[in-house]
Amino acid sequence: MTRDSFHAELQNLQDEILKAGSVVEEMINDAVNSLKEQDQELATKIIAEDDQVDQLTLAIENQCFRLLALQQPMAKDLRAIGTALKISTDLERMADHAVDIARVTLRIGNQPLIKPLLDLPRMSETVRQMVRESLLAYVRQDVNLAYTMIKRDDDIDHLYAQIFRELLVYMLEDPRTIPQATQLLFVGLHLERVADHATNLGEWVIYMVTGEKKELNR
Repeated sequence: MTRDSFHAELQNLQDEILKAGSVVEEMINDAVNSLKEQDQELATKIIAEDDQVDQLTLAIENQCFRLLALQQPMAKDLRAIGTALKISTDLERMADHAVDIARVTLRIGNQPLIKPLLDLPRMSETVRQMVRESLLAYVRQDVNLAYTMIKRDDDIDHLYAQIFRELLVYMLEDPRTIPQATQLLFVGLHLERVADHATNLGEWVIYMVTGEKKELNR
């Protein structure tokens, strides 16, 4: 494999990661919308889409291993391939969390919601922005954008704490709300975990560019 073809393969790898990231971002959005609108058909569609993400990430992993075997890259090229492997794993796990949110939609079904869903969609939008910015930082190899994105994880933690407190009040005032409130707490937790995976992406971008592995927002 020539250097030109190797870098063409790296570009293709980047494109495949962006494709998987776009699907994952849409799944997160649709999952929360399915809950907000109590749209069980959309929730079922999201669960089915998990197979697509699994296939995309498996293809990315296979391509990474192929490049490692054929090219035996060094320095930054090696970090780029390692980063692609790690990002594909985080994207797959984000998709799993979107599926878990969709399953909450199915569990709640047509029960009247105990409260209007305002903070969870806000949380979802911030999470999606983190995913989008982490992938943009990856494409641009932009360390500053990676750091800026990672700081948004604090906003997610604050929103989750607010949701937790509010739902706890509902449960204390009316024990009949406990089953649904618990499910809504799970949704907040899944979104918080997606934000953690986006933070991982930012950390891998920093590593790819600088060679330094930093653990942030732990």
